[in-house]
Amino acid sequence: MLPLIIGGIVGILTSGSMDYNDLVKPVLSPPEIVFPIAWTIIYLLIGISYMLLKEKGEVSKETKQLYFIQLLFNYLWTFIFFVFRLRLLSVLWIIILDVLVIVMTYQFYKQDKLSSILLIPYVLWLLFATYLNISIYFLNI
Repeated sequence: MLPLIIGGIVGILTSGSMDYNDLVKPVLSPPEIVFPIAWTIIYLLIGISYMLLKEKGEVSKETKQLYFIQLLFNYLWTFIFFVFRLRLLSVLWIIILDVLVIVMTYQFYKQDKLSSILLIPYVLWLLFATYLNISIYFLNI
């Protein structure tokens, strides 16, 4: 459960830098408590999805690289947004992450449908996070 472990470490490392409550947020912003719950579930699903694919022996080199690159982009976004507060860069970063995760989900689909289905909550949450990121950027210029 690498995604969950690293996600937890990133959460601990960045918890002192969280300024979410101080930001002007868009209408659909959830309470701060929703984020750790959602990400815990999503990181579990990401890990299970990859594990299922790996157990079938169907992880191509390209898919494995994409999986770890998107995880890296995911974890680094938190530092870019909260620690360094580079909001415009975080918008660009999360859009790249969106593309990486959508491509990864498609790659998983070609190799194992269940693995890709488990990634759907990740894709949806990430698109919602992109909306929040873009909105927060413009509302807090």
